[in-house]
Amino acid sequence: MASKKKVPSTSVSKAQSSAHAPADALSKPEAEAELKRLAAEIARHDALYYQNDAPEISDADYDALRQRNAALEARFPDLKLSESPSDRVGATPVAAFGKVTHRVPMLSLGNAFSDEDVTDFVARVRRFLGLVADDPLEFTAEPKIDGLSIALRYENGVFVEAATRGDGAEGENVTRNVSTIKSIPKVLKGKDVPAVMEVRGEIYYRHADFAKLNEAQAAAGAKVFANPRNAAAGSLRQLDATITASRPLQFFAYTWGEVSALPAATQAGVVAAFKRWGLPVNPLTQTVSSAQELIAYYGGIAEKRSTLGYDIDGVVYKVNRLDLQDRLGFVSRSPRWAIAHKFAAEQATTVLRGIEIQVGRTGSLTPVARLQPVNVGGVVVTNATLHNEDEIRRKDVRVGDTVIVQRAGDVIPQVVGPVLDKRPKDATPYEFPKTCPICGSHAVREADGDEASAGGVVRRCTGGLICPAQAKERLKHFVSRLAFDIEGLGDEKIEQFYGDQKLRTPADIFTLETRNGQEFPALQEQKGYGKRSIEKLFAAIDARRTIGLQRFLFALGIRHVGEGTSKDLAKAYLTWDAFHAAVSAAVAGGAGSTAYQDIDDIDGIGTTVVDALIEFFKEPHNTEIVAELLRHVTVTPFERVATTASPVTGKTVVFTGTLEKFSRNEAKATAERLGAKVSGSISGKTDYLVAGADAGSKLAKAREAGVTVLTEDEWLALIAQT
Repeated sequence: MASKKKVPSTSVSKAQSSAHAPADALSKPEAEAELKRLAAEIARHDALYYQNDAPEISDADYDALRQRNAALEARFPDLKLSESPSDRVGATPVAAFGKVTHRVPMLSLGNAFSDEDVTDFVARVRRFLGLVADDPLEFTAEPKIDGLSIALRYENGVFVEAATRGDGAEGENVTRNVSTIKSIPKVLKGKDVPAVMEVRGEIYYRHADFAKLNEAQAAAGAKVFANPRNAAAGSLRQLDATITASRPLQFFAYTWGEVSALPAATQAGVVAAFKRWGLPVNPLTQTVSSAQELIAYYGGIAEKRSTLGYDIDGVVYKVNRLDLQDRLGFVSRSPRWAIAHKFAAEQATTVLRGIEIQVGRTGSLTPVARLQPVNVGGVVVTNATLHNEDEIRRKDVRVGDTVIVQRAGDVIPQVVGPVLDKRPKDATPYEFPKTCPICGSHAVREADGDEASAGGVVRRCTGGLICPAQAKERLKHFVSRLAFDIEGLGDEKIEQFYGDQKLRTPADIFTLETRNGQEFPALQEQKGYGKRSIEKLFAAIDARRTIGLQRFLFALGIRHVGEGTSKDLAKAYLTWDAFHAAVSAAVAGGAGSTAYQDIDDIDGIGTTVVDALIEFFKEPHNTEIVAELLRHVTVTPFERVATTASPVTGKTVVFTGTLEKFSRNEAKATAERLGAKVSGSISGKTDYLVAGADAGSKLAKAREAGVTVLTEDEWLALIAQT
């Protein structure tokens, strides 16, 4: 992710070419910038998929981002970020539900995209285990359900807790809602049910039930879901459990987390026990013994895919023997003993009728393709993303073209490219606007990393808050679920109040009641407003006059400061006054100052974020808006999770290299729980560096600075003294 600062056209061209160039063609400085860009883009798509149930790119495109990140980290291990996507799964759980800490992290799988990838996977497993050609090796193969991952905890056979994946370390507590799902047993039946059994699987919708749900939603004028996965996630995450109970969600069990004693020595044996205990398992699961049989199974499932009655997006292979799984272990965020063989994207052709430019909250100009309606994989598509102007130019997409549209993983479709032999003779290259289509302000090209763009370069309106599109989108962000979360003040109301000039800045929200009937006609006298609804709106606003530091920082809409970064900053500074003092000092001192470096040293924070904070708080208009807002809002301190006294309490720890014993997220969470501060860089304040395999420049710097260097085993031995 590059700096927010505007760069000369030559620098933009370099950033653009780096984003498109093969990983093995990048120089070290180019790779460093590209890793930052990829981290921001992957984090954004993680939040869209796991938190908002609204993915914007296909599984294939998402996997390509992660593959590129992994390739660059393999070439330059010393450039691996402290919050690398390789160590991260999912996104932070939503605060509306209570949190559940996964006793065994819910990790994700590596991917295979070809028969060769599957053959390589089997060969890697054999090589790691030291097996010769004649040694037997069994795998289980099962359809990969496209639903919502869930963990079900049973104690003495009784269902007691359910949690979503969340960020892999913490999930959302959805026990009440899951208890309404008829296919999930409340009591496991059998003499061999363990005292503790955490069953993991997938909640999903059958196609027929999904169609009925959308018919009912449409008839009631309610939200129509884009696909079964979104419907399953939306149904499960209802604050009113009776809504979940009314929807026919299904469940397949396929793995486990914490367990006091396993009922079998193989993957297939444990799944058979699941079935015996009354849990639904996929009947298509098989045991096979070679790469050729795995590939044949994949082909058979692909042929049956359209007749299954539920969505799948590939096949999962797992080493069958559990003792071999233990020997193989994990690498980064994925087990060595399992892999997902993904299906290819679905495509169709249609005519590109026009290109519309949308202006986002940060002023980014995003092109959207308006298409002649076409059915792609069972869904009628009328719009598709074109990412940015560089993608349009690279693909040479023109209005009037017949284009290939791709949809994979039931997400927002994308235009793959034109069918050149069907191009109209009068079709001309598309000229991307140089001015904002909303306010007419100049639109400049900037290097960027957090936009939904393939090349990391975005054209941005310079109008700021004078641009209605940006002002409205900032207000929508301010009241959104993860920010101030003001009930009754959604997108539609923001559009209306902005259009009626009732709202212009966030502070206006908190003076709305006092201005009602004074600066504008009373709401209760206007059509569409009832007395009760107005009272509820004002009460909801009053309820948010006190807000936590993390939500407040996120609500400000500062570039590159998303939910995770807001939490990192809040955790580091605890109070608004401490945070504001630190940023003010960085604004005064600039890059290279001690104040700047102190923020940069916070784990998860890099120069891109520090630059964005400085850019925001050095702008008088922004500081005036924040100051006015603080006249109406009280920001409460961040509450640290209770910690356990330990040998590392109060110490600063840095993790580097490839960690084999635990993931980076596990390591960080454990250190913080034991009272340590986790940093992303070596400084005079660092007490311990925990070095995994392929540790690079941080290891050398730590040794030079006299920092205590620990192996993973030494770290585990140290914290075991707690």
